[in-house]
Amino acid sequence: MKLHTLKPAEGSTKSGKRIARGQGSGRGGTSTRGHNGAQSRSGYSRKAGFEGGQMPLYRRVPKFGFRSPNRIETKPINLDTIQTLCEASKVKEINPEFLIKNGYAKKSDLIKVLGRGKLKAKVNVTSHYFSSSAVKEIEKLGGKIKKLIND
Repeated sequence: MKLHTLKPAEGSTKSGKRIARGQGSGRGGTSTRGHNGAQSRSGYSRKAGFEGGQMPLYRRVPKFGFRSPNRIETKPINLDTIQTLCEASKVKEINPEFLIKNGYAKKSDLIKVLGRGKLKAKVNVTSHYFSSSAVKEIEKLGGKIKKLIND
């Protein structure tokens, strides 16, 4: 067996349709494109979402809502998460580096501490943003907060 003798199995390949090769081929004349209209002409390309003249879906469905271009995406960290971290690793200081190291945030995340759950440990927290309920809870137990962003 040599490379130049290799062939596909019998009947496994079909030859393509020979379009526009004269009337005798059965595919001459309009060359399977029908008569007039955009699709019969060269260079035609159908618009994405075109539904044959019917009002396309993206125009039938109403638009609603608003996306503020100034929105700041934050990564929420709740007090119950901070409590679990304190119990697990006996730390007195929670900061973004610590949260990143433990897989709770990514390096590019802006972190916001929220007030869900109960905090029992006295802990100092450094973060980009804080909710007012989280600030009250942390300071009630004698902990300190430090904001990385002044707004």
